Amino acid sequence: MRRLLPVTDLTTPAPAVAAADREWTLDELADAYAYPGGERPWLRANMVSTLDGAAQHDGRSQGISCPTDMRIFGTLRGLADAVVVGAETVRLEGYRPARARDAFAARREAAGQGPAPAIAVVSASLDLDFSLPLFVSPLVPTFVITGAAAPSDRVRAAREAGAEVLFAGDGAAVDPARALAELGGRGLDRLLTEGGPRLLGQFVAAGVLDELCLTLSPLLTAGDAQRIAGGPAIPVPERFSLVSLLEEGGFLFTRYGKI
Repeated sequence: MRRLLPVTDLTTPAPAVAAADREWTLDELADAYAYPGGERPWLRANMVSTLDGAAQHDGRSQGISCPTDMRIFGTLRGLADAVVVGAETVRLEGYRPARARDAFAARREAAGQGPAPAIAVVSASLDLDFSLPLFVSPLVPTFVITGAAAPSDRVRAAREAGAEVLFAGDGAAVDPARALAELGGRGLDRLLTEGGPRLLGQFVAAGVLDELCLTLSPLLTAGDAQRIAGGPAIPVPERFSLVSLLEEGGFLFTRYGKI
């Protein structure tokens, strides 16, 4: 891997590119993707897209990813207090609890974090299988974020499975800003969302996304796969600036921040 932006003493001039094109350590990746300091929740998204805009192939993101993308995926999880994910992604991707990793143990302890990030599942209907390990055997309790009008029997099922239910909406729907505030109120400020596209679209529409870590995969898939963000278009596109750019094997690992 080599750093293309920002230009620093670690950015290798063109004649010496081969020497810099190596596998980065997890500590180097963690430093490159460190969260900014602050007193409010910071929401970062991590997504992958093909050259023609597909966020999935055969319904899953794995087919357009690569080993380095997965190392960055693991690093971003290793830095987060909580991973916020949509119910459909939980069902399609077979989500499991986040695990503790020795490589991030000291860093997490120094930051006052638990051994692994919590998973926070956003669902209005609570149409979830609460017998899955994500709910009954996580290292840290799983959160379920829903609206006040969620079915009472499903709320009870979530709690009986061991999940902590957070209400972030007066009706059935979840208000994105209130969801982040509920997590922040529990000391979970370093937030990471891995989608799916509909949930990311809701965060974009609500104007609460602070940062996008987007892997651009050098693949073309055609077809009608979803983009990284779905849902209604926002009236005025929101501008983000390029914070950093890494490259390996034709994959571009970008990091954009809100202007």
